[in-house]
Amino acid sequence: MSPIYTPMSAESRAELVQSLQRGVLAGLAMLTLVLAPAVRTAHNTAAPAALLNHIPRSADFGPHQPSSDARHVADWIADSRDNGDAEFIILDKRQATLYVFDAAARLRDATPVLLGAARGDDNVPGIGARPIADVQPHERTTPAGRFTAQRGRNALGENVVWVDYDNAVSMHRVRATEPSERRMERLASKTIDDNRVSYGCINVPVAFYDAFVLPTTDAGRRPIVYVLPEERSVQEQFGSYAVTSRRGPGRDT
Repeated sequence: MSPIYTPMSAESRAELVQSLQRGVLAGLAMLTLVLAPAVRTAHNTAAPAALLNHIPRSADFGPHQPSSDARHVADWIADSRDNGDAEFIILDKRQATLYVFDAAARLRDATPVLLGAARGDDNVPGIGARPIADVQPHERTTPAGRFTAQRGRNALGENVVWVDYDNAVSMHRVRATEPSERRMERLASKTIDDNRVSYGCINVPVAFYDAFVLPTTDAGRRPIVYVLPEERSVQEQFGSYAVTSRRGPGRDT
């Protein structure tokens, strides 16, 4: 026998529709509860996991005791690999000390140097195009910053390592062409108070220059030179961070 079709009343159809709607909403709510933790886990664990798995790297200064700024920048370079695969050099102007590192942030050696007679972290615009005799005493600064160095020759034909070519700032062997400046004596003295004498270039002891500075430019290599500021902070100058603060709780510093 065929079933007898009984039409639903309008009231019954409305109740059925409401029941179906409530069922769909309940199902969606349950699905959200099930999927939300998985979504949150997938979204939030990637960055923390990368940080937790990060092994901090520090520079190796060997027996040398650098200033806190030099240590900070060297550790940041080692940890961030800001130098890429290049050797790098740090000039600590406040301490008048030059540090030469290999690409893995291991110190090769360090030396006192002579630098710009005037304190300051910036060059006077256009100073590289002016005759050296026109450079005023207050303009004789060694600029701070991150530079990609290269081997070359200066206007006298001398072998130099250009730090800031456009502004004629280089590292070169110390010259004793003006006896009144006593450059050799200044380098040999135990104080750093007399190491400010140049027009802005970095004067390096001859033996150190030949053994450690010049070889960083062999075969066309271009070391990175970090000249630390003396008026700004190193964080402001380089955008650096403290490596110890990245190591997390419970790790050695």
